[in-house]
Amino acid sequence: MPELNLVIPAFVDRALKNEITRTGSSASSIVASALAGYFHTPLHTLFQVSTSGALVEGVYTGAISSDVILKHGDFGLGTFENLDGEMVVLDGRIYRARGDGTVSQAPVDACAPFAVVTRFAPDVDLQIEPADSLDILMQLCDEHRRSNNIFYALRLDGEFRHIRIRAVSPPSSGGRLIDAAKAQSEFELSRIHGTLVGLWSPGFSSAFSIAGYHFHFLSEDRVHGGHLLACASGSLRLRVEALTDFHLALPENESFLKADLSKNSAGELAYAEQAH
Repeated sequence: MPELNLVIPAFVDRALKNEITRTGSSASSIVASALAGYFHTPLHTLFQVSTSGALVEGVYTGAISSDVILKHGDFGLGTFENLDGEMVVLDGRIYRARGDGTVSQAPVDACAPFAVVTRFAPDVDLQIEPADSLDILMQLCDEHRRSNNIFYALRLDGEFRHIRIRAVSPPSSGGRLIDAAKAQSEFELSRIHGTLVGLWSPGFSSAFSIAGYHFHFLSEDRVHGGHLLACASGSLRLRVEALTDFHLALPENESFLKADLSKNSAGELAYAEQAH
C-alpha cells in the first residue's frame, strides 16, 4: 500500500497516541479512517449488488456494469450476466474466468447480476505456514478474524502446490444455479503462483449472501482463474481487512422484481459451491 510521511502538530500526535491506546488500532488505520471521512470515501465497507438467493433462483440479468462496480471497490468477486464466467476483482481490475478455461480483463460495459467488492485496506499483513488442504487454510485464516459477527476481506498470495477451481458457463434458458453447477468446468493446476481473493461473511448473512469463506483464484500471469474448490499451498502472504459497514444494492430490473425470493436457498447454494 502507498506510504504517507507527514508532519503533524504535537496536540494531534497526542490525540493519535491516545486513540491508539484506547482502541488498540494502528496509527495507519486511524489516519486512513480520518482521511477517508474527510474525502467522503467509504472505508471498511462491503458493497454488494443483488443477493445470493436471487442467483439460486436464476436471476442472471445484468444489474451493474464493470465500470460502476469499480467505483465502489477494487477487490472482490462475483459473476457475469447469464452466468458467463467467474468474476475476480483484483488491484482495481475486473477479470472474467470462463468455462472454456480462458481468462481476460472484462470490458467496462460487461454487466453483472451479482458482485461483492470493497476498497481493500488490510489491517493484517503477515506470512502464514503451508496448508495441506483448503480446510487447514481456512483454519489459519480464522486465527486472524476477531469476530464471527462482521465481514472480512482476505487476500492470499504465493505458490499453490495444487489447486482446483471451477468456472460456470451460461445455463440453458430458464436454468437455475444448481443446473449450471452440474455442468461447470473444473480445472486442476499444480505448482502455480497466484492470488486468492476471499470474503468471509457471518452466519446471519445467509439470507442474502454466501455465509463463511468464498474464494476466487487468479494466477500471477492472469492466465488461469475461477471459483476455488480445493487447494494445498506453500507459505502464503495473508492480508485481512475487517469490514464493519455493509451496503446492499438491489436491482430494479424486471427479473429481480418478479422473482420469488422467499424460499430458503441455503441447500442449493451449498451444492452450487462444491466440486462436481
